[in-house]
Amino acid sequence: MTTVVCPGSFDPITLGHLDVVRRAATLFDDVVVGIAKNPGKSGLLDLETRAELVRAAVRDLARDEPVMERVRVAVVPGLLVDFCREIGAVAVVKGLRGGGDFDAEQPMALMNRHLSGVETIFLPGDQRFAHVASSLVKDIARHGGPVEDLVPAGVPAALRAALGR
Repeated sequence: MTTVVCPGSFDPITLGHLDVVRRAATLFDDVVVGIAKNPGKSGLLDLETRAELVRAAVRDLARDEPVMERVRVAVVPGLLVDFCREIGAVAVVKGLRGGGDFDAEQPMALMNRHLSGVETIFLPGDQRFAHVASSLVKDIARHGGPVEDLVPAGVPAALRAALGR
């Protein structure tokens, strides 16, 4: 069985994230969505809320796409490479919306390989979601704008609750 990790802060999870996870599940036997706390970002949603939103989105998608039954969700407690080693993951799978994402992700991929030998596989994002980023979703939500067509069900209400709306 080939296990991979799709890591991210998922603050919040978007339809673009879900597309990458779904596509990874068509390529690998076992996909773990690894939810991490990024110290460089100020999170809006706490880790457990993010994990539950991802679990719910995966369950919802699995109703129509059985391949999603191969996906599980876990919180990454420390370094991603240590988590990969602990669960036996052979690779990290990351989605790329464009060149800027590659520029940000390549140094991390090289460092992860340096630290542990784990490879990173980049999947080009679906162009329907090229403009969707968690940070933009949060900005729209902060200003009362609609985010329902950018994120899975449950996320808009969680964002409103976190923002006190």
